[in-house]
This record gives sequence, structure tokens and C-alpha cells, in this order.
Amino acid sequence: MVIAAISNKDMLLKACESNCKIVFDLAPNIEQIEEYVEICHKHNKTLFVHIDLAEGIGKDKYGLRFLKRLGVDGIISTRAVMIKTAKELEMKTVQRIFVLDSHSLRTAETIVKNGADMIEVMPGVIPVAIREIHENVDIPIIAGGLVRNKEDVRMILEAGAVAASTSESDLW
Repeated sequence: MVIAAISNKDMLLKACESNCKIVFDLAPNIEQIEEYVEICHKHNKTLFVHIDLAEGIGKDKYGLRFLKRLGVDGIISTRAVMIKTAKELEMKTVQRIFVLDSHSLRTAETIVKNGADMIEVMPGVIPVAIREIHENVDIPIIAGGLVRNKEDVRMILEAGAVAASTSESDLW
């Protein structure tokens, strides 16, 4: 499954013409939400709004009640309290977590115990980022964080990094 992550109306309309079933609005604002809900539901799409990035909408229970009243199907948030409140309002939830290193991985395991329906782990594709950076800069790239085995190191080096940093002593 692929989820359409959109940031404007043109992207929304394109998503509604696609085979995707879920739309993530990553640039919501109070003026467009109602229209986006109408468009998504007309095309049988499920709309999630990234509440942390919403403009003109409170990041509290009143903002969530407003979104629910407009017909938003669910929210995306990095904040456990927003997930908990949305669940209390019987909204679908996506807990977004950023995993950068072993410490944040452990933190993420704790965060997701708040009852979210789904977890979005970011970044999703580190080798792609390494490749793109490698193509656009003229200095050496070192990739670190969650490098656990030889395969991880191989993938990092093949993507264009000159080295991998890791706390896994077996790889030193």
C-alpha cells in the first residue's frame, strides 16, 4: 500500500485520481480542511490531518473536536497527548516517530504504548537520502544511527557514504 502525502490542493486532486486509499495532509489549514474532507470522501479516500503542522487549528482537544466535526477521519502527530485525546474522541491515529539512533529507537518503543492505531517511522529510506546528498555535495558523507550489521554498512557505502559510524563494536 502507498499513502498519498500531500501539501496542496493539486496534490490532493491527483491523489484522489490514484489507487491510494489514504491521504495524509501534511500542510493543513483551517480554511481548506472542510473542502479536503469533502473531496476525499467523494473519492472514497480516508483523510488524516497532521495536527502538529495545522495552521489556524488549536493543538488541543478543541482543535481535535473541530476536525472530527468537519469529518476528518484521523490525525497524525508526534505528540502522545494528541494521540490519546484523538483516541478518546474515537478518531483514527498515526503516531509519527523519528528514529535517528539507538536511543531514539528505545524512546519510540515507549511512545507507541499510548494506543495509536498506526506508527509512521521516519525516515523511511536512508539510502535514498544518502544518494541524493552524495549527488549534490562535494564533501565526504558519514552515515550513523542504527547501523547494526555488515549489511547495513554495505548498503550505506553503496549509497555513496565514505563511512558508517556505529556503536556496534563487532563492526569496528
